[in-house]
This record gives sequence, structure tokens and C-alpha cells, in this order.
Amino acid sequence: MMENQRDEGGTEMGTNVKVQTEKKAKEHADAKRMNGSQIVLRALAEEKVEMIFGYPGGAILPTYDEIYKMGIHHILARHEQGAIHAAEGYARVSGNPGVCIVTSGPGATNVVTGIADAMIDSLPLIVISGQVATNVIGTDAFQEADVVGVTMPITKHNFQLRHVDDIPRVMKEAFHIATTGRPGPVLIDLPKDVSTAEGEFKYPESVHMPGYQPTVQPNRLQIKKLSQAVQRAKKPVILAGSGVLHADGAEELREFAEQQQLPVTNTLLGLGSFPGDHSLFLGMAGMHGLYAANMALHECDLLINIGARFDDRLTGSLQHFAPDAEIAHVDIDPAEIGKNVETAIPVVGDAKEALKSLLSFNNEPGQYDDWHDHLKAYSKNYPLWYHGDEKTLKPQALMELMYEETNGEAVVTTDVGQHQMWAAQYYRFANPHRWVTSGGLGTMGFGFPAAIGAQFAEPNRDVIAVIGDAGFQMTLQEMSILQELNLPVKIVIVNNASLGMVRQWQELFYEERYSHSLFPIQPDFLKLAEAYNIKGYKIETPSDAREVFKQGLREDGPVLFDFRVTADENCYPMIAPGKGHHEMEGIRP
Repeated sequence: MMENQRDEGGTEMGTNVKVQTEKKAKEHADAKRMNGSQIVLRALAEEKVEMIFGYPGGAILPTYDEIYKMGIHHILARHEQGAIHAAEGYARVSGNPGVCIVTSGPGATNVVTGIADAMIDSLPLIVISGQVATNVIGTDAFQEADVVGVTMPITKHNFQLRHVDDIPRVMKEAFHIATTGRPGPVLIDLPKDVSTAEGEFKYPESVHMPGYQPTVQPNRLQIKKLSQAVQRAKKPVILAGSGVLHADGAEELREFAEQQQLPVTNTLLGLGSFPGDHSLFLGMAGMHGLYAANMALHECDLLINIGARFDDRLTGSLQHFAPDAEIAHVDIDPAEIGKNVETAIPVVGDAKEALKSLLSFNNEPGQYDDWHDHLKAYSKNYPLWYHGDEKTLKPQALMELMYEETNGEAVVTTDVGQHQMWAAQYYRFANPHRWVTSGGLGTMGFGFPAAIGAQFAEPNRDVIAVIGDAGFQMTLQEMSILQELNLPVKIVIVNNASLGMVRQWQELFYEERYSHSLFPIQPDFLKLAEAYNIKGYKIETPSDAREVFKQGLREDGPVLFDFRVTADENCYPMIAPGKGHHEMEGIRP
């Protein structure tokens, strides 16, 4: 009623409304003008980033000041390497890009290992590095490093911002590049003066990059050729890599394998893309793969690679690799096709889309009974094995115990070495995105901080960091995050008082010259856990292992398990350097 009366009042009312409207418009315009740091953070919000992993320092302080003001969820690592490995773990499990923010100079160089790790393992990361002001770039200013030059070979793309108005476009392009095609890390170098300069926030709705157009839909004719090859084959096998997981194509892979009754092997990074308990699954292939899986690759007449790189740890000697096979390779990265192995049927495209296209042919399954029986005989006659006893705790038995007590449902992260291979062999992953490990780069120190990122991605699931006593000591300072946030990561130290895989190679190939691979003195890991207010258990016998692990799993907060396993246990089976799949060692007790 009052509003209507004022309307009838004429000029005064009209003037007041105009003033109020102009005031709101000015407030809206002012809200759009902001400093570079605010623009970066607004862009992260537009990209629906839920959390940031990072570590502050001088050049990035303006951005951290805005993080404080805006209340963004930020996880403070205790070392930049811990921050980026946590971002990797988060990306691997969630499927969303991990975001890491660090300062210039040593802050930026400390994440180089994580960037290289993410690049070779195809993990989507956005790394924002602070940089000295633009007017002193190139003068060796305090904490200056040419991080763009350093990371150019190990990023999918990198940017150095020079003007505040470029920030929205660069942020949009960075996320697009990191998450499309073959995923990978993108670095954005942010000079301090650009982070404080004012500009207008206009976030692009789309990206126009003519020079970057990944092929998602595979060529139908190539898919037809592959489908026909399947119909011709007598001894086909699928090799599934992490490209299936990145494409969210695990269900399509299972449907295709079942439709055509094709046996399936996984690469190390592909574990979980096909159910580990499925009757068509042969196990992991490669240097420490299962005998049946490797012999399937060696004896097949059609090898269908879906989303794997044909790296050396998978293939063994290329001279002996799949000698009688027609090779088909499905990959979204055309640079990988034909790089290491000559390919008869190249298919460039997204793994999920390729599998959907293959399924659309709806062919009758091939007659592979003899091939299946042959491979099943390999699995029966040459299973995984180890010598168990009641006195010593075998690492293989520990992995079996973990699998049983978690029903195979935990997210498992690992470091690199023997424990990594034992986990891959004995923990049968039935579902995607439960396996987090460093594959191509083989980064010690990865497993524990990656578990922290994985726990943030899956807060209601058991997350177990399976790590060696050596690798744990590279990034153990991140226990402070567990203490601070009561994050329920379970740390399983597979403690053999050595660099286990290094020691194994020295035993087998260097006449037992154990050069700096043994640890005669170790820290007391339980006291270390106590220092961080984390519950710890030390387990030395098989009889204690199950009950203690079961008890620790029930704890709401973080737990550290120091499992003292057999010190001189070797990881078998194994393809020695220069050997082929048919020359595996240690296939029998």
C-alpha cells in the first residue's frame, strides 16, 4: 500500500528509485572489479573447486590473504611435495582436477616431482605458482626461478600471466586443457604484481582453442576394423590401462569383454577398470604381473590395448613382445599409438566412446573355449605363491589380510617398490578409483600424502596408505595434517628395514652387493606417531596381525601400523631386464 502511494507521488518517488537503481548498478560493477588474486579464486569457484592443497610464501601472499578473507577450504601441507601428491591422490580418486598453490622459487621447484608424476600418469592438476613481480623477472630476484622453463617438458601446458585481464581466460583454458583429452597437469605462474593489480572479472562461458581439439569420438571405420579383427581372432586378449578409468569406461569394458567373452589383463595403473574377481580376468600384466596374464600377451593373436602406453615395465623386451599378435591400440593421445609397438589397427579416441561403439556392433561372441581353457591352466598351475610360516610375517600375507578385512572396498594408495607390487598382486580391486599409485615416474614419498588427498575425495571410505619404511620417511611430516584434522587415514608401513626393491635387484643382479640399501638403524615409528598424537601399533608376528589390523580399522581417527615383515623376501614372479613375458622368473616355489 505504501509503495503504491509513493508511486503516485510522482517525481520524488521516481528520483529515489533511480538513485537506488544506480547505486545497485554501481555496487554490482564494483563487485566485478577485483584484484588478480580475487579473480583467481573466483575462477576456482566457477570451476567448482572444493579444496586447495598448498603452502604459502612471499610471492603468493596476496593470494593467501584473499584465501583467508574468502574462507576457501585450503589444506596446509607441511612440504610442497606433500601438497602436490595430496592433490594427485584427490584427482585420482575424485576424477576432478587437483589444485595446488605454492610460492615462487623453492616453493615452485618443490612441486616439480609431483608435476612430472602427474604428467606421465595422466592426472589432471592445476598448479598455481607465485612468481616475483614482472619488472624483476629475469634479474635473479629473491626466490625467483624460471618455473615455466623448468616445467615445460613435464606439463600438458603452462602459462605465465603478465596482465590481470588475462587471468579469467587463462584459468578457463587451464581447466579445459587439464581435464580434456588425455588429462594432465597445467601450471599457471602468477607474478606478485599481477596478483595485486585490479581488473574486471569476466569469466568465459566457453573455450576457443583452435590448436587444441582432442579427438573424443573414434573413427567408425577403425572401430569396424577392430570389431572384424575380434571376429577373426582365435586367441584374443584385452589389455586395459588407466585410460579406461580416466574415461569412466569400466562398465563398458566389462560389457564388451562379456559380450565377446574376451580375457582381460590390466596394467599396473589400470587395476580396478575390470573386476579383479571376474572369471575373465587374468590379473595384472608386466614385470611383476601374473604368469597367465603375461603368457596371454605373449601367445595371443589379437592384442587389444585400451588406454595403456605400452611402457617398458609392461612390455619387457620389445623384441619378444606379442610376437604373433595383430596389435590394436585405442588411445585418446595419438602420440602414444605406434610410439613403442607397431600398431595394425590404430583407434584415436576416448576409451569409453570406443567401447560403446564396439558394443553397438553386437557381434556374436567368438569360439574361444580352447583359449580360455589354456589360460585357466596357466592360472591354476602358476598361481601367485609365497612360503608362509607361523613365526614371520610375510608381506604377501599382509596384503591378503588387508583385502579380506576390508572386503576389497578400501581405497589403497602405495609408494613405490616391493610393497607396491605385492599390493597390486594380492589386493583384488573390484571397482574403479580405489587404487592410487605412482606408475610411470615411480615416486617414493607419493603414497602417504596421496592417501590424504584420497581421503578428502572419499571421506566415508577406508583409505589405507601402504608404504615402505623408506618411502614413508620422505613425506612423513604430513602426519601433521592427520593430527590437525583427525583425518582417518590408516598408515600401513611394510617394514623390511631396507630399500626393498633396490635390495632385491642388488641380490639378483649385483652379486649381493647391498650398496646403501639397508637400514640397520630405524626411527621408532610408534614414538613418531605418538609425537603427532596418532595411535600406533607394532606388529611382528602373523598371529597378531589380523586382530591388530581389525582393531585399528575400527578407530575413527588416523592409525599407524608398523608391520615388521620378512626382511629378505623377494617379489615374484618377475621379468628380468631384457627378457620377454615367456621368460619370467620365480613362477614356481
